[in-house]
Amino acid sequence: MRLIAAVAALSMAATLSGCGAGDAGDDVTLKLVAADYGSNDSNTSQKYWDGVARSFEKTHPGIKIDVDVMSWKNVDREVAEMVKNGQAPDLAQIGAYADYADAGQLYRVDELLPIPTQANFLPLLSRAGRVERTQYGMPFAASTRLLFYNKGLFDKAGAKPPKNWDDIRAAAEKLKGEGVKYPFALPLGSEESQAETMMWMLAGGGGYRDTSDISYDINSNANIATFTWLKNNLVRRGLTGPVAPGDLDRQEAFDAFIRGDVGMLNGHPTLMEAAEKAGIQVGKVPLPSPDGESRPAMGVADWMMAFKQNDHRKQIGEFLTYVYEDKNVLAFSDQYDILPVTTTASTAMRADAKHKDLWPFLEELPTSELYPVGQTSWAKVSESVKKNIGKAVAPDGDPDAVLSGIARDAEDAEAAE
Repeated sequence: MRLIAAVAALSMAATLSGCGAGDAGDDVTLKLVAADYGSNDSNTSQKYWDGVARSFEKTHPGIKIDVDVMSWKNVDREVAEMVKNGQAPDLAQIGAYADYADAGQLYRVDELLPIPTQANFLPLLSRAGRVERTQYGMPFAASTRLLFYNKGLFDKAGAKPPKNWDDIRAAAEKLKGEGVKYPFALPLGSEESQAETMMWMLAGGGGYRDTSDISYDINSNANIATFTWLKNNLVRRGLTGPVAPGDLDRQEAFDAFIRGDVGMLNGHPTLMEAAEKAGIQVGKVPLPSPDGESRPAMGVADWMMAFKQNDHRKQIGEFLTYVYEDKNVLAFSDQYDILPVTTTASTAMRADAKHKDLWPFLEELPTSELYPVGQTSWAKVSESVKKNIGKAVAPDGDPDAVLSGIARDAEDAEAAE
């Protein structure tokens, strides 16, 4: 199934895109820098993008696609350096777009894509791609997070899937009694602790922002109560394993889960696949709230953006219209167990039983909450969280003081805009 018919898509794209470099018949090469979702050379995203690019080029003479796939550890920094040096790529598929949009360096989405393609983005993700009510970021990949548990370890310990926070503590105590190395792995180290932090904030009835969805509210009563509970009920009781949460990175926790050393942790679809390949029977439930009432899950999206510098708007629009056809969106989702970012591809995934393992994640996405990526201050706030949040749950830590310090950093970042 295609997102839209190719002829109609290209006609619309040409109508709205106007003239750009290369319109007079000169060949144009679009530079795309993209993040690598693969774990090794055999499944690198370079192969996916090379396939899409060569297929596009066959039906679009005069447009070439030069793809450079980079590790997630480097890609955001490399793109920032390119832009700083006046060598912006035409397209970047990375983690954040707001700074570039705020600086006037990106095309608006409505300058690039035909209306059917724009309208097909999932509404939650489309809204998250906006700065000052204008969409600049195009969602490319999405996921939600669920609480994973090792069914084999749970059965051996006589533990039950948790429905509230008391259940989490009770299950962790039983797992510890059976010698499980990490009853509950709590990665609050520097790698991606802003995600773990947000998951727990949401479960506890808080979040990074207040109810207006505009201002930060990091040291809210709900957030302080959440990290006080984690400190007193998991960390001090020795239920988070031999590595202090502030020193435990996400990948280290994921690797331990794949080895069978973790009873519970918050995970995403890619971890599910890796664990099951390693012979781990994975149970999945939404991260419970203190009283078991439903709370929004955390959603994550990565972004595609188009830079103005090279004046290739028309060609960029044609290529992106092709990228967001269902066949390409679903191919990427299939390869990396990532959730589709369009309505039609999501519908197709729900109807296909081969994606049954992803259905729980898919169901959580429409009501999930994402990072405040539309705020240009978010990058600095995220860095403060990564640097400091582990201290909040240390046995002698002060959650109020730590969260208040991060809140001050957020205020400073906002004031600097």
